[in-house]
Amino acid sequence: MNYKTDAEYNGDMPLQFSRKQQVLIVASVDAEKEAVLRGLGADNRFQVIAGGVGAAAAAASAASALAHSRYDLVICAGIAGGFKDRAETGSIVVASEIIAADLGAETPEGFLSVDELGFGSCRVPVHQGLTAALTEAIRSAGIKVIAGPVLTVSTATGTAETAELLEERIPGAAAEAMEGYGIGTAASQRGIPVLEIRAISNSVGPRDRDAWRIGDALKALEEASAILSEVLS
Repeated sequence: MNYKTDAEYNGDMPLQFSRKQQVLIVASVDAEKEAVLRGLGADNRFQVIAGGVGAAAAAASAASALAHSRYDLVICAGIAGGFKDRAETGSIVVASEIIAADLGAETPEGFLSVDELGFGSCRVPVHQGLTAALTEAIRSAGIKVIAGPVLTVSTATGTAETAELLEERIPGAAAEAMEGYGIGTAASQRGIPVLEIRAISNSVGPRDRDAWRIGDALKALEEASAILSEVLS
């Protein structure tokens, strides 16, 4: 895969968007899609789709959309789990990098990523300029936000032990979801810049559904989407 560097992204696409530039936003489920649409309002630069759960479904949906229309930016948006002491429930994480955290092989000595195996890369770069601008705009609006690595996993973490292993493997990991790497790969193969925006609904670790705040996370996603529209104006 020929990923463009951040410098090339910044050179190809300035922070200032025009009304002719088009953005594809891929959520996983309809509830996320509707939250994003409420935030965007009537801004017709954005097409928002629900691409399905998991990297494979999301990649296929994004690739199909990209094959039929021209886009200047692709965004993965939705809710996610936040790593303890990094991203609290109800806050926003803007990806500083998209990482397929469990794409690799187990060995007696530990996990090996596809990078270490020599089979490609588990990392998709994001547009750093837009990431910084969006993070600052969300913070200025009084919403708790951080920029940090967002992990893509095939199996949502359900134990403290797995959460700790992921944090050891990827220092600074901020959030965990299931679609970003697939969407990022589809966009990057076409040379289109990528962002990932996640609203935190729960902590990564033991599953405690009584502690999940999906409604609060969807509201935060809606608010972040309104700010996204302003940042790209």
